[in-house]
Amino acid sequence: QVQLVESGGGLVQAGGSLRLSCAASGRPFVRNAMGWFRQAPGKEREFVAAISWNGGSTIYADSVKGRFTITRDNAKNTVYLRMNSLKPEDTAVYFCAADRLSPVVRGTSPNEYNYWGQGTQVTVSS
Repeated sequence: QVQLVESGGGLVQAGGSLRLSCAASGRPFVRNAMGWFRQAPGKEREFVAAISWNGGSTIYADSVKGRFTITRDNAKNTVYLRMNSLKPEDTAVYFCAADRLSPVVRGTSPNEYNYWGQGTQVTVSS
């Protein structure tokens, strides 16, 4: 059974940092693009960042560019999202996702990702 498990969320003050982790089990994702999305209450799920299978290519939403960094460790089957200079508007549930069809990032739509974690809450206080 494929599982993606996020961790590292929590409550942080504005300007602070967090690092989210997404550990995959059940099958390796070393040949698959991975992504992070987030969903705030009452809003649709939105793209945050994505990374190609070998980490050679990354893309970011404009709202997080320069503040967030996505990386991966294929030996650990884990993807990370380092979040710096956090803002209250970053408050959301953050989801990890895997694209089982492609090693490269195909786009920013949630529809391009097949496996999802359960999410981890990030709350940024002002």
